[in-house]
Amino acid sequence: MKGNKGPTLSRKVYEAELLRLQTELAKLQEWVRAEGARLVVVFEGRDAAGKGGAIRRVTEYLNPRGARIAALPRPTERERTQWYFQRYVEHLPAAGEIVLFDRSWYNRAGVEHVMGFCTPEEHERFLRQCPTFERMLVEDGILLRKYWFSVSDTAQQERFRRRLEDPLRRWKLSPMDLESITHWEAYSRAKDEMMVHTDIGEAPWYIVESDDKRRARLNMMAHLLASVPYHEVPPPVLNLPERPPSTGYERPPRDLRTYVPDHAAQL
Repeated sequence: MKGNKGPTLSRKVYEAELLRLQTELAKLQEWVRAEGARLVVVFEGRDAAGKGGAIRRVTEYLNPRGARIAALPRPTERERTQWYFQRYVEHLPAAGEIVLFDRSWYNRAGVEHVMGFCTPEEHERFLRQCPTFERMLVEDGILLRKYWFSVSDTAQQERFRRRLEDPLRRWKLSPMDLESITHWEAYSRAKDEMMVHTDIGEAPWYIVESDDKRRARLNMMAHLLASVPYHEVPPPVLNLPERPPSTGYERPPRDLRTYVPDHAAQL
């Protein structure tokens, strides 16, 4: 399987456009806050497709008080007895908030289905209920955007190899990730079936070709910005006050406190 090909982006061009898009995302967040809007962005795709890197670039300059990442762990025993969508509902945004789902309720259509963590009946019920669930979100005023990061088998294999060799990224690789190599076609069929049922007019899927991570990040961010009718909100006028004159305060002697050693001085 071959991924998308396009002109190679230089680091200089990439970083300049990335900063421009991040500046616009900061404006988008301020609009969301001012308008009391609710924005949900779903990031899905194969393992090592670049979802995490894209999320980090999206949120890098956003105010964490109003933009958060929802990356849910495995469900607890109690959560397993709930309505499937229930534990995701509590992470949905309130007015003025942005939530980015690093994987989402679509776990049931992917890994749970392929690896046998849910029954065929539960999978079928998910495919039937998910469009209704998402239509309810949109009808209630939530701005819902769904991105599928598509990576080729060769690119995924190379990223897995680099993670195995890099101690700083080794944590990204789990036994479940490696099993996805031997279940490539099963995941492909599951994704195709999921798309048939959940690519709906109210909440369509947008495919991000991600063999080139830089292009994928820029394309995804530009699309998100173009899909929301935001406008720049004038910031409040702030004036830096003059520092008042001293009233005689003196800092305690340094030897009364424990300071961090100056490691940088040894470099």
